[in-house]
Amino acid sequence: MDAPALPGAATARIEVSGLSVLFPLYHGNSRSLKKTVVAAASGRLGQDRQHRVVVQALREMSFTLSSGDRLGLIGSNGAGKTTLLRVLAGIYEPVAGRVRVQGSLNAMLDPQLGMNIDLTGRENIMLRGRYAGLNKAAIARLEEDVRAFAELGDFMDLPVRIYSSGMVVRLGFALATAIRPQILLMDEWFLAGDQAFMDRARKRLEDMVRGADILVLSTHQTAVLRSWCTRVFWMDQGRIREEGAPDPVLEKYLGHKLPPLPDDKAR
Repeated sequence: MDAPALPGAATARIEVSGLSVLFPLYHGNSRSLKKTVVAAASGRLGQDRQHRVVVQALREMSFTLSSGDRLGLIGSNGAGKTTLLRVLAGIYEPVAGRVRVQGSLNAMLDPQLGMNIDLTGRENIMLRGRYAGLNKAAIARLEEDVRAFAELGDFMDLPVRIYSSGMVVRLGFALATAIRPQILLMDEWFLAGDQAFMDRARKRLEDMVRGADILVLSTHQTAVLRSWCTRVFWMDQGRIREEGAPDPVLEKYLGHKLPPLPDDKAR
C-alpha cells in the first residue's frame, strides 16, 4: 500500500545560521552535578540573562541543506546530535541564530512522539492523520497501513498506556513511517527492536528514506551512515568538528580506514 504524502512546499530546504541552544542547570541531585562537572571540563558552561548556570548544547552552528541532501550526524553522547534534531523539528527554540525549514517535515525522534497514551491506537492514528491535513479517505488508508504493519490485533481499540514496550515501538514506527514528508529527521530509536521486527521494518524504512527530499539522521552505526548519507557532520561539544563526504569524516572519527562499501544503498 502506498503511504500518503504530506502536503508541502515545492522545494525542500533547511537554513541554519549562528544557531546556539542553552540549557539551564539545576543542582538538585547527583546527576545534575555530574553534568556540571562534565560541562565545566569541556568549556561549555556559561550564564544566561537571568544569571543561571547553563550548558551550551549547540554553539554557533551554520549550514544549509537542499533537496537531495542526506546528512548524517556522528559524535559521542552529549555532542549535540539529538538537540540539533529537536531544534530542526521545532521542539527546542534557539537562544541565538536562525533556523528556517521549508517543506513538510516528519521527525522520528521518539517512539511516543505525538502520541496520546490515554487514547487507543486507532484514535492516535486518526489524530495523526488530521494533524497532517489528510482527508477522510486518506486517513482510512493510513489506518489500514498502520494496522497491517504494527500487528496490534484487538489492542488497536485499547489505550496505548497498557501496551508493552514492543507494541509501542511498532505503533510509533508504523505511524512515523506511514506518511511521506519532504524532510525526514531520524534518531537512534528507529533502529531499536528485535531482529524479526527490524527485518520487517527495513524495506519500509529504506523506501521512506529514498522518498524524502532531505534526510537528517543521527546514529552510531557507521554502515547506515555510509549507505544512506551523502554528507556527515562529526559533532563535538555542540559544534561541527568535521564535515564532508561520509568516509573521510568517519575515518577521522574512528581513527582507522574503512573497508569498501557493498553496493547496497538506500540513497
